[in-house]
This record gives sequence, structure tokens and C-alpha cells, in this order.
Amino acid sequence: MAFVHGKSAVFKLDDSGGTLRDLSSYLDDLGFPRDIETAETTTFGVAGSAKTYIVGLSDATISISGKFDATADGYLAGVVGQSATLSFEYGPAGSTGGLVKYSGECIMTSYEVSASVGDVVTASADFQVTGQITRGTW
Repeated sequence: MAFVHGKSAVFKLDDSGGTLRDLSSYLDDLGFPRDIETAETTTFGVAGSAKTYIVGLSDATISISGKFDATADGYLAGVVGQSATLSFEYGPAGSTGGLVKYSGECIMTSYEVSASVGDVVTASADFQVTGQITRGTW
């Protein structure tokens, strides 16, 4: 089993013109949680007194954060409130041919730029994935 370091992760997102932009060099953290709903199917008299379930709908979000940069801010601020979905590509191990790539469509749900007197200016954004996520390779 080959493990990989997070330093090579790649994240690309559409700008307001629909061009996929590589934001990787501005980011230092990315979360991509995926949830699957379950629906309880337990009925009276079930054997063993244990609940039963079936699989429901899936859901996913993306959270990114990193250092503020005017170029990246232009891409991200440009899609705040945009109703059209944004294409994304995420490579947890990088973008070398054959490595895993997740892709799909998302909607921006928040964007924040933060400054502190004793630290570097940062930016963060959250996205709601809409539709299917494709797992492929670069």
C-alpha cells in the first residue's frame, strides 16, 4: 500500500467565465466530506431487537482555506452569489497521470477573507456539491 503526503494535493475550480483555475498554490487545507443518508426500515417483531436501514441519498461539501492572494481572490470573489454551478477537480495525491481525481459540480456557499494584526491574511470558502461525483484518474 502506498501512502501519499498532502503537500501534492491539487484543487481546480471554475472562475466566473467558466475557465477551470488551479488554486492549489494558494491553499493549505482542503476538506471533502461525503455523507450517505440512511432510512430506517425497522418493523414490529424484528429479530434480535436491532434496527435495520437502507441506503438513501449521498451528499458532499468542499471546504478550502489558505493564504490570501489578489489573483485567487479575483477567481473566488468573482463567483460569490453565482447561480450557475462551478466545475471542480480534486486530486488528493496530485495531478500526475494515473492518480485519483474527483470531479463534479458545486455551488459556493461562503467566502471569507480574514486579517489579523499578528498573522498573514487568509481566505476560505465552502461549496455544496450538486449532482454526481466522478472518481477517475488524471
